[in-house]
Amino acid sequence: MSVPSSTATLHVVATPIGNLGDLSPRALETLRAVAAICAEDTRHTRQLLSHYGIDKPLVSLHEHNEDALAERLVARLLAGESLALVSDAGTPLVSDPGYRLVGAARAAGVRVSPVPGPCAFIAALSVAGLPSDRFVFEGFLPAKAGARRERLQQLVAEPRTLAFYESAHRIEDALTDMAAVFGGDRPAVLARELTKLFETVRDGTLAGLHAFVSADANQRKGEFVVLVQGAGEDADARVAEGRRLYSRLIEHLPPSTAAKLAAELSGAPRKALYGGGDG
Repeated sequence: MSVPSSTATLHVVATPIGNLGDLSPRALETLRAVAAICAEDTRHTRQLLSHYGIDKPLVSLHEHNEDALAERLVARLLAGESLALVSDAGTPLVSDPGYRLVGAARAAGVRVSPVPGPCAFIAALSVAGLPSDRFVFEGFLPAKAGARRERLQQLVAEPRTLAFYESAHRIEDALTDMAAVFGGDRPAVLARELTKLFETVRDGTLAGLHAFVSADANQRKGEFVVLVQGAGEDADARVAEGRRLYSRLIEHLPPSTAAKLAAELSGAPRKALYGGGDG
C-alpha cells in the first residue's frame, strides 16, 4: 500500500567533504529512511553508506542524465516514495548536479527539504580571515586559459570576497592567471584538502600563494578552495576597473592612449594603470 503523496519528500542531504565524522545524525537517519538515494557517483556514495552500514538502492544522477531522469524521479515522489539527493562530497547543487531535479520536484508540488551540513567554500571562508559579510561564489573557473582569464577579467572590480573551486591539475595555472588579472599583491587564501589528514590553509598574496604551490609538488595535490579578497570599494574598485579596461584596450591601442582612455572611463589615476593590466 503506497503512502499518500503529500508525505513524500525529496531530502537534499549534505555529506562529508573529507572527515566522515562530519555526517550529521539527522543525515544518517534520513539516508536510512528513504526509499532510494540519488547520487552523483554511486561507487563513491556506496563506500560512504557501507561505512555506516546503510544498504539502500542507488540511482546514478549526474549532469549528463539529470534531464532524462528528473521526470521519472518526480513520478516516484508523487507516488509516495521519499528520496534523498547527495553529491560526492559536501552540499548538493553547490558546483554539483541536482538543481533540475529539485526544480522539477518543486514544480510538481513535492516537498523538498534540506538536511544541511558540510560545504567546502563555506568551511574555507570561516577560517580564512578575509571579509565574510559579503562574498561571491564562482565555483570552478573555465579549463581553458583564454576563457579563464576572460572570466577573471569580469570580476576584477568585484568588491566582495571571491570564492573559487579548483582542481589539482589546474591550481598552478589558475593562481598564475589570478595574479596576472587581479594583481600579485591581492590578499588571498588557499585552502587544500579541508577536514582531511593533510589539510592546508595558507594566507598571503596571490603571487606568494603561487610561489608556495609552485615550490612544493605536495601542495598541488587534492581539492582546493581559493578565496580572493575583493577589490574594495571606491578607489580600489576604480583602479581595478581601470586596469581591466587597460588590459583590453592595450590589444588595439598604444599604451599611453589605452591608459588615458581607461583612466577617463574608470576614474582611476592614469599612472596606476601602467603595468597593472597587461600581464
